[in-house]
Amino acid sequence: MTSGERVAARAAVTLVQLNEAAERVLSLCRARSLTIATAESCTGGLLAATLTEIAGSSEVFERGFVTYSNVAKAAMLGVPANILDRHGAVSQETAEAMTAGALAHSPAHIAVAITGIAGPTGGSKDKPVGLVYFAAAARGGTLIAREKRFGDIGRRQVRLASVAKALALLEALATGAGA
Repeated sequence: MTSGERVAARAAVTLVQLNEAAERVLSLCRARSLTIATAESCTGGLLAATLTEIAGSSEVFERGFVTYSNVAKAAMLGVPANILDRHGAVSQETAEAMTAGALAHSPAHIAVAITGIAGPTGGSKDKPVGLVYFAAAARGGTLIAREKRFGDIGRRQVRLASVAKALALLEALATGAGA
């Protein structure tokens, strides 16, 4: 096993773990009468699919935006062109604008955004494969922004790890803990 494979094995996220995290988030939000919106780029709707896999999720999950292209980020979420031009799609600024857009274009109480480079191509020295930015916000309140460098652990694992991180951010918002 190569060192890269060992890192990938340690970082591996399972569907069972994601399902358990999604159930926790939905339960917390249901108990607090909170609804969720998601804004996804590199995960392509995987977070929304993970949440809606759970029976009864419609009580909590309000909507999801899959904005894979810059055009979609601008059109569906109102991400300003100057942010995309200056910082790129894979940036904290874009993640924060995506979250703001998800809240502005939905009645949800909390939202989370994911934008990154899942690989295996598309990375650069400044923005390598496995770089993902997250932002989560509560309407009129807390904003959490995070950068994760998962490394080149494979496209599927970057996407799964990103969903796990986004669920952790939603859980933190739902409990008022920040993450």
